[in-house]
Amino acid sequence: MLDDRAKTLLKTLVERYIADGQPVGSRTLSKASGLELSPATIRNVMADLEELGLIASPHTSAGRVPTARGYRLFVDTMLTARPLDLSQPPPEVASVRDQLQPDQPQRVIANAAHLLSNLSQFVGVITAPRKPSVFHHIEFLRLSDRRVLVILVSPDGDVQNRVLFTEHNYTQAQLVEATNYINTHFTGLSIEEVRNRLKREVDDLRGEIASLMQAAVQAGTEAMASSQEQVVISGERNLLTVQDFSSDLDSLRKLFDLFEQKTQLMRLLDVSSRAEGVRIYIGGESQVVPYEELSVVSAPYEVDGQVVGTLGVIGPTRMAYDRMIQIVDITSRLVSNALSQK
Repeated sequence: MLDDRAKTLLKTLVERYIADGQPVGSRTLSKASGLELSPATIRNVMADLEELGLIASPHTSAGRVPTARGYRLFVDTMLTARPLDLSQPPPEVASVRDQLQPDQPQRVIANAAHLLSNLSQFVGVITAPRKPSVFHHIEFLRLSDRRVLVILVSPDGDVQNRVLFTEHNYTQAQLVEATNYINTHFTGLSIEEVRNRLKREVDDLRGEIASLMQAAVQAGTEAMASSQEQVVISGERNLLTVQDFSSDLDSLRKLFDLFEQKTQLMRLLDVSSRAEGVRIYIGGESQVVPYEELSVVSAPYEVDGQVVGTLGVIGPTRMAYDRMIQIVDITSRLVSNALSQK
């Protein structure tokens, strides 16, 4: 709990540090805050903020810098970011909007990542729309003892093959029976719907059909997940010019490993997709953001009212959060509009 004086000084310190990138001293705070306080009083308040873990004092300077906890308090209680008017977006956004052609979803996704990167001068990231895991046709073929090839065909003609290692040695006649049963009763359903029906009906099915269906559902889940390029990233090299990272090769190496693996990014963006509006993750506060120096501003986007993916900006904790919120918010709305057009 901070009093108004401490809140004003913390807000001023964060804003000055974001703008200048230099530790903020008491004299600067005295002038910029507009408060009629003595240098001794300001130093006392700074000491209290430091004890609370909201600011820190670098060894090389008498000034202070915000911590991840300080940024979090600033973002949650002191930041005001007005949504941009989509009918009158900034010129740089308006110029890109024309490139978001609804008949080319993959280009929309790629352009959105570039747009986020160009506007923020950091890293733009977006997950590709999640396709429903629906199969149009399934077929089982016997390869050898306890090895079965399952062929999954999606409604748009995409074909995925998986080799199943089964507990039983199925004959080709049994595999044909299972193929016919599944295609008759489950075609057009999503993998999740098949899974739920299978739980209810498994006791009524013959053992070999039930086992093959359970294996097919698992194979279908893996096949659909692996068939989609899940994350598009743009502007990683922008971080090479960020003062906060350029002098720390170890931090840069970890960041580029993050982009290369994409696994943690997917986990982060998946969490973001379940929230409404713009979310801000500040480094060091959870396992979702693994690095102290990193922040992510993200928002879900929709197609016809259904959330299908997430986009965002990744950059240093010392970023202009109000501007990043506007960039991410308007980009999510532009992408939603482009992908929802028929």
